[in-house]
Amino acid sequence: MSMSDIRVGVDIGGTFTDVALDHPDGMATCKVLTDYTEPERAILKGIETAARKAGIALHTITQVIHGTTLVTNALIERRGARTAFITTEGFRDVIEMRSENRFEQYDLNLELPKPLVPRKDRFTLNERVGPQGQVLLNLDADETRRLAERIVEAGYEAVAIGLMHAYANDAHERMMADALKKLAPDLSISLSSVISPQMRELPRFNTVIANAYVQPQVSAYLNRLVAKLRNADISAPVFMLHSGGGLISVETASEQPVRLLESGPAGGAIFAAEFARSHQIDKVMSFDMGGTTAKICLIEDGAPKTANTFEVARTYRFKKGSGMTVSTPVVEMVEIGAGGGSIASIDTMGRIQVGPRSAASEPGPACYQRGGAEPTVTDSNLVLGRLDPDNFAGGEIPLSVGLAQQALSERIAEAQSIPVSEAAFGVTEMVDENMANAARVHTVENGRDIEHFTMIGFGGGAPLHACRLCEKLGIKALLIPPGAGVGSAIGFLRAPFSYEATRGVFQTLASFDADAVNAALEAMEAEARAFVQAGIGDGRTTTRLTAFMRYAGQGWEIPVPLPHKIFTSGDTDAILAEFESAYRMLFGRTIDGLAPEITNWSLIVASERPQPETTKPQAGSKDAAVLRRRPIFDAALRSIVDAHEVERSAMTPDSVVAGPAVIIEAETTTIVTSAYRAVGQSDGCLLLVRKDAK
Repeated sequence: MSMSDIRVGVDIGGTFTDVALDHPDGMATCKVLTDYTEPERAILKGIETAARKAGIALHTITQVIHGTTLVTNALIERRGARTAFITTEGFRDVIEMRSENRFEQYDLNLELPKPLVPRKDRFTLNERVGPQGQVLLNLDADETRRLAERIVEAGYEAVAIGLMHAYANDAHERMMADALKKLAPDLSISLSSVISPQMRELPRFNTVIANAYVQPQVSAYLNRLVAKLRNADISAPVFMLHSGGGLISVETASEQPVRLLESGPAGGAIFAAEFARSHQIDKVMSFDMGGTTAKICLIEDGAPKTANTFEVARTYRFKKGSGMTVSTPVVEMVEIGAGGGSIASIDTMGRIQVGPRSAASEPGPACYQRGGAEPTVTDSNLVLGRLDPDNFAGGEIPLSVGLAQQALSERIAEAQSIPVSEAAFGVTEMVDENMANAARVHTVENGRDIEHFTMIGFGGGAPLHACRLCEKLGIKALLIPPGAGVGSAIGFLRAPFSYEATRGVFQTLASFDADAVNAALEAMEAEARAFVQAGIGDGRTTTRLTAFMRYAGQGWEIPVPLPHKIFTSGDTDAILAEFESAYRMLFGRTIDGLAPEITNWSLIVASERPQPETTKPQAGSKDAAVLRRRPIFDAALRSIVDAHEVERSAMTPDSVVAGPAVIIEAETTTIVTSAYRAVGQSDGCLLLVRKDAK
């Protein structure tokens, strides 16, 4: 790396803002508390801290890569723009009717989530386009003008336009948008044919509404961020990590902010995938636990699993179906409210519950001494001896054991008539079991056996809990990479420039129209390549094509990877073989007598990623230097044990420490339980393996 290559990755989480600065002499990292009032203020503070550690001037930074939870939080907290939604006559209530599924069958008082746009703000047009793009009812120009006048006079901040089958023919959507722009050139307008050109009106309408709802806020935030960086003498271009795991320009992010929904967690999946490739591990479960949430993602053959739909803002105990389904490219993962700041409580049945509410950074866990009074996972880990009160976050945040004990005593222990230590154990065991259950369900839903996977743990909280999680899941090997505490931010620096274009082209395989498919793919590639080349110029790229297929009569599709090529009518047998292979992988069998169908296509163009250096596993032949011995609570033994405390820097290649042990570093702490031993690897990773593993 030359002095011209100084890149910084910044991840804003619910509790911490993580910064990783890659420079010629190595990597400088830091964590600062997230600033909810002005998130960009915490970003600049973190960059300045990392630059000071690295000994570099701010003006020498050449690239800033950013991921944020701003979009997700705005949707969850309903803090978006006043938005109007325009749709086809007769479809005004689609977003309120939803799929008509009951996500909790036995709850007689079930309340469906309210749509982002109330009924009074939803408008209709007397027009109709058919599924093949044919105009069945022309849109009247006078009608569009009158509706545009009505919306502009009402003072809406944003408009979402989603007409029936606009993915096949966008003429009417663009006609309506043009009428609005004539009256209000600066009005924020989102078209479903641009944001989500795929079949199925519910996710398409949700997606364009979500994009319009957050666009003014995200655009204003990104403008403030760029201005603040410029004022601090950082003139480097700013790129955003999108939820599919690639980089896009800040201008694209401002136009299509819905692509940022899972940008932070996607960085973590890239971080884990990089180590899966270098260690040549085919089956990996990444475990990312921060201050507010925990995320679990499957990584196979060095690539995170992806999807074209995602459910955001679940309102009912994080239950599937209780959120808003949007159709945007995303790294597929399961996310639960189980972070260090997750609040513990006693439910009506007298049981300990953890999350989804979080103490976040303001006021934070009770032990932070910032006014928090409710017990959290971090408070429990502190009471159990797993955290050093004088060396948390590199010593930047002193922790109070007394306040943690007080919060656990008043809210948990007294209600249960148990000692504070038992209350702390109950909290950590509950959160570990919640995460284990989520991991089991996620792997089963994807037709996988979790015991054959290796876990890669990162984030400030994961190294504390990963070993216990492996015990519960029967996983024999666990990898903790260097820089794990700020893994997502480091992942941003490893992400390729990429863009995923999608199109709805419905066909049965028996009537496969190669010309129509090739025309759609050509347009998709041109769209994706234009975005990618804006970031890399004439650099080398890769292309990945996926068809979403199902059997006739089924409600949902599965992704089927296909070679990127010019198709002919003779390719149907090969497409069928790939579909049946993918279907069999998920469900164990195929179905005879049903005709396969293709609903949507996805094409990803990405900058070529360099192949990481392979790492040979170290077995561990020399004992690591021990700082001291300290008592910690071992959950499997349900008792206090005398553990070795070791500096992460002492875990040199082939060094070993047998559990129970505590491995400390600036941004996190790794707990090695009695059943495991930790071995230092040549790339700085910690490999934790079961002592009885063969």
